Amino acid sequence: MNLEKTLVILKPSAVQRGLVGEITSRFERKGLQLAGMKMMQLNDELLNEHYAHLADKPFFSRVKKSMMASPVIVCCYEGVDAVQVVRSMTGATNGRKAEPGTIRGDYSVSGQENIVHTSDSPEHAIVELNRFFKPEEIFDYTPNALPYLYANDEY
Repeated sequence: MNLEKTLVILKPSAVQRGLVGEITSRFERKGLQLAGMKMMQLNDELLNEHYAHLADKPFFSRVKKSMMASPVIVCCYEGVDAVQVVRSMTGATNGRKAEPGTIRGDYSVSGQENIVHTSDSPEHAIVELNRFFKPEEIFDYTPNALPYLYANDEY
């Protein structure tokens, strides 16, 4: 099986608002397979690495503070084109601009407190999953529903 894996972080804004179950169920109903999930408290060192591309931005410290406000839920989902599927479901970064029906469009009115982080490419997904998960925390198994999710030549 050659399914793509991607990272989803349910941010403090999702955890604090009690949206974890609702958001994870949306990914499951879509047909994405949960391959790993854990709650963790992010720290400065991890966030400096994860958001290194924002280090020069004036809002960098605000983003880090927001991400450390409470524990987060980190998830690994997999499926055919999982990165693109998750990003489509998530919507625009700014919740005020995200289309209704997307996760951010339905649950966010903020550019920062925007419920989820998702990997933006298959290459970044690999790096990010390695950053947040140990190899033994991601599980490979064949879901019983696989033949009902994809045609046999799609995976």
